[in-house]
Amino acid sequence: MTEFFHVITADQFSELLVHFPRLSSEKMPLDASLSRILSEDVIAFEDLPEQARSTVDGYAVKAEDTFGASDSIPALLEVAEPVPMGTLPGYTLRPGQAAPIPTGGFLPQGADAVVMVEYTNRAEANSVEITRPVTLRTNVIDKGEDSKSGELLLPAGMRLRFQDIGYLAATGFPEVSVYRRPKVAILSSGDEVVSIERKPLPGQIRDANGHALAALVREAGAEPILFDIVPDDAEMLQEALETALSQSDVTAISGGSSVGTRDLMKGAVSNLHDTEILAHGIAIRPGKPTLLANSKGKAIFGLPGHPVSALIVAQVFLLPFLRFLQGADLGKGPPGHRVDVTLTASIHSTIGLEEYVRIGIEEKPDGKCEAHPIYGKSGMLSTMVQANGILVIPMTIEGFSKGDKVQAVRW
Repeated sequence: MTEFFHVITADQFSELLVHFPRLSSEKMPLDASLSRILSEDVIAFEDLPEQARSTVDGYAVKAEDTFGASDSIPALLEVAEPVPMGTLPGYTLRPGQAAPIPTGGFLPQGADAVVMVEYTNRAEANSVEITRPVTLRTNVIDKGEDSKSGELLLPAGMRLRFQDIGYLAATGFPEVSVYRRPKVAILSSGDEVVSIERKPLPGQIRDANGHALAALVREAGAEPILFDIVPDDAEMLQEALETALSQSDVTAISGGSSVGTRDLMKGAVSNLHDTEILAHGIAIRPGKPTLLANSKGKAIFGLPGHPVSALIVAQVFLLPFLRFLQGADLGKGPPGHRVDVTLTASIHSTIGLEEYVRIGIEEKPDGKCEAHPIYGKSGMLSTMVQANGILVIPMTIEGFSKGDKVQAVRW
């Protein structure tokens, strides 16, 4: 019988992942950088805006010329030359003048505020009535107010959102430096595993793990490489692992990682050149027989063969690790939105194991959430489909009672 290495905790397993090197960076066109993680700080090289601009349609004025203006006693100002859009005005606004200005137009020299067009009335051909006073810098965005030259715009390690793309476009960055996307080799092993196109014979199962893991890898922003199914043959398994390592940054193999005579994974990984097994066994449920190895700086994840176990381990450890390689902090525990829930049933656990329980979270009319456990054997993928969240039970307690208020993770 294959023996486990010393079983480690989930936190200890995560600490091992931190020591793998992050991936190199690459230059990326700005329009292709959505959801990528910056590998270096972005520093402004110019002021934005480059000169004071109006934030509304209206009239550029000297604020003091509007003091005391009202509907009954408007301030009457001379209409100056309209401000052209896209160029700096070539004149200086004199006291007692108001210059028509569009949203985004540059203020002429001498102007220090803008009156919205709604608070003006054209009087004679060369005059305008101001019916509401404005104070200094009203409806004006000053030079460098959005960003100043030399200022940090976005920090390294930040995942780019659509608004960040717009900000970088406005500040003149056609490309950015981001971490490279990890390539992840995905292998499924076992004589009983067949491709999804085939009708399984008695004792056979379709390769659900490979396709689910590929989808999870894409969700993490990485690129999956789905390999052919590997039979229970030590030589073929080692050869497949060597090929996978040569083509990827991370290798994830499911199957063959439980205690038993058919466990070939540990032997195949051990025989790889310059490879160290860092862990073979985590004090968790499901997913205890998980393996982690380091092959020349590349991680090998040996996942359980049972689909639910494999996918939960991948959610809790592999997905955060792939994001870490791309520059994010290494999150601990299942990723997702943390939410407070009230349990509708008691959930029992085993001291010494951190347990991940699939749950159904229901939001009530008052905005509070209830959660109920979804039980099923480790091979039942339907439990994952029915669940919309997961509850972590610490290894130091025996579970939770009905009515307990706890924090869960909503998928």
